[in-house]
Amino acid sequence: MWIEWTVGAGLTAWLTPKAVRRAQLSRAKHRSLAGHSRMAKRLAKLLPEYHYSEAQFFAADGAPDEVQTQRRQGLTALSQSFMQSPQTIALSRQAREQISDMQLTGRNRVPFQFSPVIQRYLPIGSFWQSSSGIWLKDLDEREFIDLTGSFGVNVMGLDFYKETTRKGLEQSEQLGPLLGGYLPCVATNASRLLQISGMDEVSFHMSGTEAVMQAVRLARYHTGRRKIVRFAGAYHGWWDDVQPGPGNPMPPGHVYTLADMSERALHVIRHRKDIACVLVNPLQCLHPNVNAPADTTLIDGSRRIEPASREAYSAWLKELRQACDDNGVALIFDEVFVGFRLALGGAQEYFDVKADLVCYGKTLGGGLPIGAVCGKSDWMRRFRPGKAADICFARGTFNAHPGVMAAMSAFLDAATLPAYRELYDHQESIWAARVARFNDAFQVAGYPVRFHALQSIWSVSYACPSRYHWMFQFYLRDAGLALSWVGTGRFIFSLNYTEQDMDDVLERMLRAAKRMQDDGWWWHRPGATTKDLRRAVTREVGGQWLKPLRMLVSKSSPLSK
Repeated sequence: MWIEWTVGAGLTAWLTPKAVRRAQLSRAKHRSLAGHSRMAKRLAKLLPEYHYSEAQFFAADGAPDEVQTQRRQGLTALSQSFMQSPQTIALSRQAREQISDMQLTGRNRVPFQFSPVIQRYLPIGSFWQSSSGIWLKDLDEREFIDLTGSFGVNVMGLDFYKETTRKGLEQSEQLGPLLGGYLPCVATNASRLLQISGMDEVSFHMSGTEAVMQAVRLARYHTGRRKIVRFAGAYHGWWDDVQPGPGNPMPPGHVYTLADMSERALHVIRHRKDIACVLVNPLQCLHPNVNAPADTTLIDGSRRIEPASREAYSAWLKELRQACDDNGVALIFDEVFVGFRLALGGAQEYFDVKADLVCYGKTLGGGLPIGAVCGKSDWMRRFRPGKAADICFARGTFNAHPGVMAAMSAFLDAATLPAYRELYDHQESIWAARVARFNDAFQVAGYPVRFHALQSIWSVSYACPSRYHWMFQFYLRDAGLALSWVGTGRFIFSLNYTEQDMDDVLERMLRAAKRMQDDGWWWHRPGATTKDLRRAVTREVGGQWLKPLRMLVSKSSPLSK
């Protein structure tokens, strides 16, 4: 009896702290699926794919016949307009059979139930022949205002990057693609980056994803710990450790996904001894704890965008900074997207918080592929003095490629000029006024579109229940606005937009919204809510799960014999 009691007490003493830590970790996660990667992944596997017939397509929300007719006529008119780019569409259809990325984006522009009808009626061209200012021209000479932002690369304007790319290739021409050695401008680039970032050392890579991978590897190397912390909804590239959940064939391994702006998350970061680093994507202040918005998720109109104020997010980051210091955890800012957009000194300057390691990419390459990690010497060192074979290896064939380094040099030449530095000084007020002007105009016109912004990065939410908000992206495109494949989830303006340019965009958006409304896509039953629509979709999905059972019952019924 004494032995049993002792063993039991010892086991309890060993298990209790572990259970407490596990409970604390669970409570530090965000309650949404964005905070529960394993659950999100399981549910994604269970979600059946089903498609609406053409008749169901127009009546998914139970609209009356006259509204369905409006929608059918609207879709037909849109389709005819889209077909005015026959060369662009023909090449896109041909290439889609061979390019897997195009297959993925093509079927994921809208909720999957609607996708086949949309692909049939509204094919999107993926090819462009030229750009000028804020304009793109397709293969059929049709012009569009660029709101794609080149995945975040386009901060200064397309003509700017044409020039930096030209200068880069011209400067590196004599050296050619010599790899392993350096063009002299590499030393200058390093000095400038360290001055801008406030760090001691820099390493160059081939993409933002690779830069983040290296920063995490260095943090693990110096702490001897495995786990990394990311915040719910944040994107840090496509590699396994930082993209748990749907889209990743591997189970979440060494990553904790915690709630952004959470005291419970801070407690975990302060006290767990297995955390090597914390990753922060400052873009999350636009939509904390929510995945990056995309029209493919607009099944009921409930897209939630609740930006944190600059002051609130800055205060949170400072608390996070202290929590990392208390536990010897590396704080990594992933500025691949927002670096050189919010401020010359990036998010560190914008939020007045210093990181241990900062990752850059996209625009830094002057239009060419780039990744860079800047950090304090203690974190950047790749070897241990006195231990000959104890190293943290990271080399890539195209790291510090001469053409890329020269284009980066041209970018930094321009970005550090007084004219550009002054540009940053006024961005906050300029873009705040612009988004307010757009919201006022849409509210006065009575359209349910609402804009949310982190300076030049905008997203859209909708003020009424609807199964068809995602249709707005096609009306915007028909109005001459080029959007990325996520639709109204993200507009990315370059900093060279004038007030006249913004007036043009606003006029086109209002025109698109009027057509959208006139064609009946924003119709909804009086008193209907997004919750009602969500429940209807849930019943649809449940019906798909039960379909095999119904077929089995039907076959076994005496009446079927």
